[in-house]
Amino acid sequence: MIRGPRLILVRHGETEGESSIRYHGRTDVPLSELGRAQMRLAGRAIEMRRGDRNFVRVFSSPLVRASEGARIVAGDSAPLVTIDEFAEVHFGLFEGLTADEIRERYPNEFALWNADRLAPTYAYPAGESRADFTNRVERGLERVLALWTPRDNDALIVAHRGVIRAIVRKLTRAEPIVELGSIQILRFDGGWHAEAIDLVDHLDGG
Repeated sequence: MIRGPRLILVRHGETEGESSIRYHGRTDVPLSELGRAQMRLAGRAIEMRRGDRNFVRVFSSPLVRASEGARIVAGDSAPLVTIDEFAEVHFGLFEGLTADEIRERYPNEFALWNADRLAPTYAYPAGESRADFTNRVERGLERVLALWTPRDNDALIVAHRGVIRAIVRKLTRAEPIVELGSIQILRFDGGWHAEAIDLVDHLDGG
């Protein structure tokens, strides 16, 4: 049985701005050395799973932590296409802060955000609404599917947690966690389904 091609999504690695604890949305921070190591580990894990490092299409967010991550995962010669719509959500007043810093500086906004931060109606103060963000990412996904069809062989996307969640939810209705350096694999067999969600075992080597 011939199985359909896959859309493989990788979240960028740790950044110099401590993306593991800070809310960097539009802030364009580069990968740290740990983040680059996480991307190398993700690339090796994908290559072992596929038996090949080459992708017919490679897409990323325009932010450097994702575009650099894509080149590490797929190789410098990969045909990288940046999708502007795949930039992370704009956190507004929360940009660059930890949750504790947000609580201290903006207690009222923190309480509202913490009540249901994934609600479609929620908007970050001086930032982007969840609904606008989701619509933007879905427009980017339409661009990807116009440039790459599931008949073309596997494609790679390196982007951010919110972006990957929105794409996986749109195509499969799954709700991944999406840790730094994690891998999501979606397969097209006449329709989309999640083949693997929240793969992180490869990061144990980092």
